[in-house]
Amino acid sequence: MNGNAEHSSIRILVVDDSSTIRRSAESMLKAEGYDVVTAENGFEALSMVARHNPDLIFVDIMMPRLDGYQTCAIIKNNTQYRSTPVVMLTSKDGLFDQARGRVVGSDLYLTKPFTKEELLAAVAQHAAA
Repeated sequence: MNGNAEHSSIRILVVDDSSTIRRSAESMLKAEGYDVVTAENGFEALSMVARHNPDLIFVDIMMPRLDGYQTCAIIKNNTQYRSTPVVMLTSKDGLFDQARGRVVGSDLYLTKPFTKEELLAAVAQHAAA
């Protein structure tokens, strides 16, 4: 593992209904030494936030039942988790979608497919070491 020992104290939640995206992001982040937990939908994400108190959350916008916008809004409306950075993951890159993400409290918008460099830059920008 090339992981950085100081990264192991940073817990990241990756939420996406695509197992491919979840596994890919998890693999990239774990290779750098981050503690990673995953969820496949918004409801599971809310449970994982309460259980694991992540330092950073990546959440897909397009998910069934509880989408990324709704998930982000619920997290940001909870005073305990309001300061937790949320990065929206999506294949949509329109200005309206980005604006909607900002309205619900997202901190960054990352377009899929993303590179390892883009993912790690988002972590560096938003996760407190």
